[in-house]
Amino acid sequence: MRSKLFVPASRPELFTKAFASAADALSFDLEDSVAPERKPQARAELSELLRSGFSGSSAEKQKVLIVRVNALDTPHFTADINAIAQRGLDMINLPKPESAADVHAAVAALERAEAANGVATPIRLLLNIESPKAFRLAAELAVAHPRVAGLQLGLGDLFEPLGIARREQAAIQQAMFTLRVAAGEANIFAYDSAFANIKDEAGFRAEAQLAKSLGFIGKSCIHPSQIALANEVFRPSDDEIAHALRVVEAAREADANGVGAYVVDGKMIDPPFVERARALVRDAERLGLLNGH
Repeated sequence: MRSKLFVPASRPELFTKAFASAADALSFDLEDSVAPERKPQARAELSELLRSGFSGSSAEKQKVLIVRVNALDTPHFTADINAIAQRGLDMINLPKPESAADVHAAVAALERAEAANGVATPIRLLLNIESPKAFRLAAELAVAHPRVAGLQLGLGDLFEPLGIARREQAAIQQAMFTLRVAAGEANIFAYDSAFANIKDEAGFRAEAQLAKSLGFIGKSCIHPSQIALANEVFRPSDDEIAHALRVVEAAREADANGVGAYVVDGKMIDPPFVERARALVRDAERLGLLNGH
């Protein structure tokens, strides 16, 4: 899920274009991008899309489908969940959770909607970390329920009320590091924030590269022009793939010979490095990047 494109649910004319894009995931939005008076219609449009099963193309099936609902404390949350908990939906993006109780309340509502809609495969949760309290309790939120698939950083919502500059690198790095460690404790993924300046490709790339270096799996995109940048940054490089393959092969030989630690490309290798190499090879295989290696 290198790239995740936001798609306003109030803009059904964009749905087909979104499916045709190169984004790994689509995040249909019922929250901030939809005006209050348009939420019922947007919810209905999105529910119809999900119930339709789409066109059934292979490109659609390869995309991760996510819906960002309205927050638990809004009058729209229950209606959102009841409408969009449909077969084919992979995750619900939950904004502004601030306690394990919030996560459990969301799961309970989701379970009721799944039962009513005949959904057999549990839909998972992507939690937005976008308030000081959620940031402080990120690790608690990460382990709150097995349905939590990942944590997503919301830098704008987190920084702006506190007067922290959105482009302050020290603050961004600290926030990313804290979120990644919290997600790591629960063995779930960390996902990067959106980048509002669509024209600043260099800024988007630099922030995505920082996120990748800190173990994030991808970056949110608010415009189709950002998709290619995210896909490029979070794509394993040829050198990374080649090194990972050498590590995996060396680990196989070491296991066969009863060797605990060994050197690959001048670097000492032990189990944590092997685990990371295997994960990178799996990603490369999923992306079809192993040809020629």
